[in-house]
Amino acid sequence: MPIPATRDQVGDETPAGRPIPPQPMDWGHTYVSITGSNGQGEEIPLVGFATREWPAIFMQAGATGLDAPPVELYSDESPNLDGSMYRSSRTAAREVMIPVFLYGIDRRTLRALKRKLISALSPKNGYCVLKFMEADSQPRYLYCYYKGGMEGNEGTDNAGFRWVKYGIQLTAMDPWFYSDDIQVAEWTFGGGTGFLRQGESLYPLKLSAGTLNNSSIPIVNPGEVAAWPVWKITGPVKGFEFTGPTGASFGITGAQDGADVVPDGRVLTVDTRPGYKTLRDDGGKNYYPLLDANPELWSAPSGRSTAGIELVAGAGTASLRLSLRPRYETY
Repeated sequence: MPIPATRDQVGDETPAGRPIPPQPMDWGHTYVSITGSNGQGEEIPLVGFATREWPAIFMQAGATGLDAPPVELYSDESPNLDGSMYRSSRTAAREVMIPVFLYGIDRRTLRALKRKLISALSPKNGYCVLKFMEADSQPRYLYCYYKGGMEGNEGTDNAGFRWVKYGIQLTAMDPWFYSDDIQVAEWTFGGGTGFLRQGESLYPLKLSAGTLNNSSIPIVNPGEVAAWPVWKITGPVKGFEFTGPTGASFGITGAQDGADVVPDGRVLTVDTRPGYKTLRDDGGKNYYPLLDANPELWSAPSGRSTAGIELVAGAGTASLRLSLRPRYETY
């Protein structure tokens, strides 16, 4: 039976308060749009009315392929052991399906809407860009090619006089979601000092009138996977070398006669991204043949890491800018 407790037995202790349940955060709807022609066409919203104008396209429930990207596993088998032994893995292309509902005020507007969407998605016009934006206003972009789904079905459950349904099938050859570019750091020689745009301190920096030499420059990549830096070097610069967190490096050794590698006023862009891997200045000159032997255009891992930078500026005001585009596994 229960044992009654008197006030004397409890004493003056205050009973522990009841736990306060967490309160849900007010979160708006997710914005989704698609833009064709290599991202240069008209942005077409897929989540209802962006304005009060009709016709409209509605994204339906049932989209697939928008979370974790597919992974391919490689293994070795042994005739004397059960199972297999893991060897490696790679992230494969992402297959996406977006169900949409097109509604026109009449037959003519429906046909115009279909033509606009088909033209925007045509791979003949380039890739299309899926844009996702949550209530935190952080956009994520997925670059896709149209694969199928808009062939049409005039069945009573799939189309009507003023409406039609499609299951748009897309393939993202690059399976990662991207955010906007961020500028990580910039250094100016002969007219300023280095700074970080993300609130991270660069100190201690070893800056002189024309030299940057530091083996532990912090790089913060807010993404979930490795990102590929883009360097912009404004001359005059006599030589440079960039060393990544794993020891991989690339650079151009200065000429023995002291001539500038990057002339005064020229801007050399070093794009380390896969599919690019270029070193060109704003005048179109290709600097890739000038690289030192065995160059490795390295990436920055997720989170915080350090890199080594050696740069010798010429006589004048030179600058170095580092930017990257974070990548994510989902939107």
